[in-house]
Amino acid sequence: MKINNVDMEKASAFVEEVKKDKSKALKVKRVEGSWNLEDGKVQFTAILEHSQGSTIVEADGPPFMGGSGIKPDPVQYCLFGLAACFAQTFASIAAEKGIKLKELKVAVENKVNLSKSLGLSDEPIVENVKLQVNASSEDEENLDEVKKLAEERCPGVYCLTNPIKLDIELM
Repeated sequence: MKINNVDMEKASAFVEEVKKDKSKALKVKRVEGSWNLEDGKVQFTAILEHSQGSTIVEADGPPFMGGSGIKPDPVQYCLFGLAACFAQTFASIAAEKGIKLKELKVAVENKVNLSKSLGLSDEPIVENVKLQVNASSEDEENLDEVKKLAEERCPGVYCLTNPIKLDIELM
């Protein structure tokens, strides 16, 4: 059965699997891409592998940063990832609680100060991120609880709100 476009049978089976063996909850995600050095080409391309195949994703810097602006920039993809992750978490939690959504829209916005990226200051590059959720359901009174749980459980929110060890290797 699907609720909010979430396959509850598969999701429930995964929960049961993890209850029996917590190591099943550990998943490795990897993205590998290439910077194009050829003029006139999009700057960065990656192939994202997924269970049903692969998808080519391209990013290009805005013209004021030396790109051509022919594709979304990397920060837009970061915001997209957060929006999609929060929406999936929100819809899944609502489904888990039996709440059928009529609508779910997520907007993510930030203001980027590029002066540090340009080597001109030590000011924070991003001061805050704003997430706006427009959700409706027959069960409106429980949407605040769903929002609170989504904020606690969303991997994208976790990445933004908790220090995570970053290892950078030059190979």
